[in-house]
Amino acid sequence: MSYKLTVGLEVHAELKTKTKMFCNSANDPDEVRPNVNICPVCMAHPGTLPVINREAVKHVLRVGTALGGNLADFTEFDRKNYFYPDIPKGYQITQYKYPLVSGGMLNGIAIERVHLEEDTASSSHEGSEGSLVDYNRAGVPLMELVTKPVMHTSEEAGNFARELQLLLRTIGVSDANMEKGEMRVEANISISDSDKLGTKVEVKNINSFRAVERAIAYEVERMTKILDGGPGEIVQETRGWDETKQVTFSQRKKESAHDYRYFPDPDLPKLVRSEIPELSDEVLKASMPELPWEKRGRLVRDFGIKPENAEFFVEDFATNEYRLGSLFEGAIKITGVSRDVVALLENYIVSDLRGLMSSFVTMSGDVGSPGKLTSEALADLILMIKSGELSSRGAKDTLAILYTDGGDARAIAESKGLIQKNDPEILKAIVQEVLNSNPTVVAEYKGGKVAVLPFLIGQAMKASKGSGNPATLKTLLEEALK
Repeated sequence: MSYKLTVGLEVHAELKTKTKMFCNSANDPDEVRPNVNICPVCMAHPGTLPVINREAVKHVLRVGTALGGNLADFTEFDRKNYFYPDIPKGYQITQYKYPLVSGGMLNGIAIERVHLEEDTASSSHEGSEGSLVDYNRAGVPLMELVTKPVMHTSEEAGNFARELQLLLRTIGVSDANMEKGEMRVEANISISDSDKLGTKVEVKNINSFRAVERAIAYEVERMTKILDGGPGEIVQETRGWDETKQVTFSQRKKESAHDYRYFPDPDLPKLVRSEIPELSDEVLKASMPELPWEKRGRLVRDFGIKPENAEFFVEDFATNEYRLGSLFEGAIKITGVSRDVVALLENYIVSDLRGLMSSFVTMSGDVGSPGKLTSEALADLILMIKSGELSSRGAKDTLAILYTDGGDARAIAESKGLIQKNDPEILKAIVQEVLNSNPTVVAEYKGGKVAVLPFLIGQAMKASKGSGNPATLKTLLEEALK
């Protein structure tokens, strides 16, 4: 029988702030020493009082602004009670009835809510040695975004999570590195043979977008076998994802809201946003950069670049990892937006420059970057290619020097003898030299084997040290071989 899949996602993202959510301990995801970024507040010592991190509140409201959600004027924090070793207080401070953001849309998916809470400590299990708890992460500001259950394919869920990561990075509220646990996805999955939702299973511990898609696909297969008469039953539960075995496994019965005994935290004040000028709608909207979908559309619409290259530049802008997007836009302002120029820029950045960066990483072990290349130098290089002054080979050689040493594109090309020679009188001597050096190939050509012509052109390019115009050389060779 065929069943309808329904998926809702819960996504947690650690926010980029200097300190934790309710204390002044450092928020440093790169700290490797255990239990150094802690204090009496985040360790729940008696008599301590939490203080709200205003920057974290602003981060979540900026996410809500980008999503087009409803930003609450009144909000409060609640205590979510449960007893695990990674919760030193015996409860987690979160938001229940009054989240910061309600509604909104991303990638065509409706959002239920976005709220703010504190992260738990991290546990490691050492087998027979027992378990260890590192409280560096305890109390780190954590955004939780909950979608409505409106996704019906695993790909749709994976693409939503990718777009959310891109948004968080673009507006600068989170690095959202899944491999570091800075962004964690949980999938609520059900299947049914009607419009009524089936029994929901929540899959946790998903640490990559591909794993999100695979976990959903696995659950569909598992549930389908049960509904088709297989052994067992579908129960509402929390399951984990085993990346090695590519399967989900049962963890515990899924709790309901009443199991957590939510109630407003008496140690924290209520927040009224209209009383805080820096959290006004006007200030939040003014803080928004160009959002991923806006930039994606503009690059394709205004410059006519390929969608896959637009996506590459959008991702680069979001991470600011290599600043290739800025390099592209800076060069465009100089060269203009004619289609042939844009195509050259796309190709030389996405292919040649990225290739240089990869080589740099391989040789040095450091992270690649555009090196010393500037938008101005890149623009000059592209215009020289367009005018025919530089061959493809000459352009690649010039780009490599600009990458490692910087400088002026024309000056480098001239000093290295890379300016393309178009003067037929100069090139005729090179052509004659090539013909004299390759009598066998010349005879083959005259005997009807025209496929050897590219070899002769290559030899002429080599003799000119890459500076000869290939089109002119081809014409001169054909004339000389008649």
